[in-house]
Amino acid sequence: MTANYNLLLERAVGGDDEALSKTILVNHAELKSRLSGQIGRRYRAVLSVADVLQVAYMEAFLRIGRFRPARNGAFLSWLTRIAEHNLRNAIRDLNRQKRPPRRRQISLLRDGDSHVALLASLTGSQSSPSHQASRLEIKAAIEHAIGLLPPDYGRVVRSIDIEGKTAQQVASEMGRSAGAIYMIKTRAHVRLAEILGDSTRFFSRSA
Repeated sequence: MTANYNLLLERAVGGDDEALSKTILVNHAELKSRLSGQIGRRYRAVLSVADVLQVAYMEAFLRIGRFRPARNGAFLSWLTRIAEHNLRNAIRDLNRQKRPPRRRQISLLRDGDSHVALLASLTGSQSSPSHQASRLEIKAAIEHAIGLLPPDYGRVVRSIDIEGKTAQQVASEMGRSAGAIYMIKTRAHVRLAEILGDSTRFFSRSA
């Protein structure tokens, strides 16, 4: 890469959004080429390369402060890992739609049950807290964590996980494709788990 590109990348890592946009644009064609053919035929009605790129670039803006250039081409490799990881997660989520959602394995009768179901999804637990205090604590913690998510991530989680809307409904409301919504949802879940941190172990033990 040229010295100008390296300077642009340095500014991007330093928090310059315009520089990051330009750096992404430089790498866009190659990243698109790398992703072409990675979406199986059975998923193409829902997912597209454009969906994958859209969410990968959102993640790049959120995580650029963590990027540490080590060699030429490192930024493209970093973007590629983000995009491929997002795609794998979206496909896994699509496959899960064929099975009864975990939230339906929990009796959703009281206020906060959808928050409990979301926590169960994040921790891998199928049980729910037996005391109302634990349920209220979980609701408060989840609501706080959702409030810390990027706006689009928070809206998708609230719409699907809390309000029970389908990805297709949310896609229509937000003017995005269903594929993009699936990927935003999986990325939002990762971020929720990071925000909640050790508290997820506490809540899962209280279940």
